Amino acid sequence: MRAATSLNELKEQIQLSYGHLSNRLQQVAQYILENSSSVAFDTVASIAQQANVPPSTLIRFANAFGFSGFNEMKQLFRQKLVEDTASYTDRARLFKQLEGEQRPPETAKDILDQFARANAKALEHLSTTTESSELEKAAQVLRCADNIYVIGLRRSFSIASYFTYALRHLEKRAFLIDGLGGMFHEQLSMIGPSDVVVSISFSPYAEETLSLSEIASKAGAKQVVITDSEISPLATFSDACFVIKEAKVDAFRSQAASMCLVQSLAVSLAFEGSVS
Repeated sequence: MRAATSLNELKEQIQLSYGHLSNRLQQVAQYILENSSSVAFDTVASIAQQANVPPSTLIRFANAFGFSGFNEMKQLFRQKLVEDTASYTDRARLFKQLEGEQRPPETAKDILDQFARANAKALEHLSTTTESSELEKAAQVLRCADNIYVIGLRRSFSIASYFTYALRHLEKRAFLIDGLGGMFHEQLSMIGPSDVVVSISFSPYAEETLSLSEIASKAGAKQVVITDSEISPLATFSDACFVIKEAKVDAFRSQAASMCLVQSLAVSLAFEGSVS
């Protein structure tokens, strides 16, 4: 089994596989599903004691779900805990608490250097893994669209805002779905088969974005999806799908790769327009 990349994905795998697990592994499954927060903080020995299994059973459980060890699986619980912390100050504090490291405070320059190095790797990964056929497919549906609706909430909002801005400068009928006044569905109520939705969402996926993608699918609109996993719920609706692996420094993720992708799409449309 391929190792999950998010806690939600892991929980789905556990639920689907639960009936096929041994009694010992079912004990572990039940414990970690019911105690996600404590799993993020506790040691392997403590978790084994609480689940009433030997520590070796935790390792076997992790191996059954594609991880090399239980500590590797624990990173998903930590990641989810950090992601659910909205305040950046609290997030940084929680990250240090989870890491349990006593290291000197990082300066702004230290953090800049880390982000620069991490973003360079993320951009290289974007370049080498993005298929030209997928880029052409996305450009084609955007080129032919009557209207383009762009959806990106929470940390995806800045990417969606920029892409809408760029499309408007290409004289495209582009509309940013921001849900002002709670009017998400109203802003998409006129969508039709000749339109395109660009959905941008990363784990944990915004429920509103998923709901609007379903509406667009039922209306027959084409969809370009920018997300972080091949099994993202948004990928189901996509005509063109881009899986982005953003840089991450401590508990904070960058947006450089996603911004690079939408800028590349916009500029490619601009050059096509200049030729025609």
